[in-house]
Amino acid sequence: MSRMIKLLLAEDQSMVREALAALLGLEPDIEVVAQVARGDEVLAAARAHDVDVALLDIEMPGMTGIEAAAELRDALPDVKVVVLTTFGRPGYLRRAMESGADAFLVKDAPAAQLAEAVRKVLDGERVIDPILAAAALANGANPLTDREREILRAAADGSTNAELASALHLSQGTVRNYLSTAIQKLTARNRAEAVLMAREKGWL
Repeated sequence: MSRMIKLLLAEDQSMVREALAALLGLEPDIEVVAQVARGDEVLAAARAHDVDVALLDIEMPGMTGIEAAAELRDALPDVKVVVLTTFGRPGYLRRAMESGADAFLVKDAPAAQLAEAVRKVLDGERVIDPILAAAALANGANPLTDREREILRAAADGSTNAELASALHLSQGTVRNYLSTAIQKLTARNRAEAVLMAREKGWL
């Protein structure tokens, strides 16, 4: 038998995490050596347990799985990353790949498929859910710049331009211009709709 693959599982819903751990633990060559419920605990756990592969959910407190993937890539480039999502948002796939993820799969994929993805990424392959890949191609690239995304994210709680300007250390005019450009790019009617549309695409 090939060597044991040491796996880190990051998922904030304990029932889902435990179910995944139990299913993957049935594989003869996979051992779940660490489990965390927050994105900002991923790097420390990966270091402490010398993991081979990290399975990361996207939506987690502290840090998203995409942000945690980027942190792992920078600090522990030998650790392979499989990003799991409940949300088939095309923009998530693009951002996950840009962050250094080696695989991108939906969370309800069969355990055998997840296990096979773990083995494949260790062999240097990339594994992408074909339906999500097709959707990402159909939707095209994220039209928003990093600054436009930052301002839209900050505007999601209903902050005024003045509050946004203060929080982001920009002038109100600059904030207004960025919001206006983002709204136009998304062909939205207002900032609230722009935030909603960008979130649905996985661009925020």
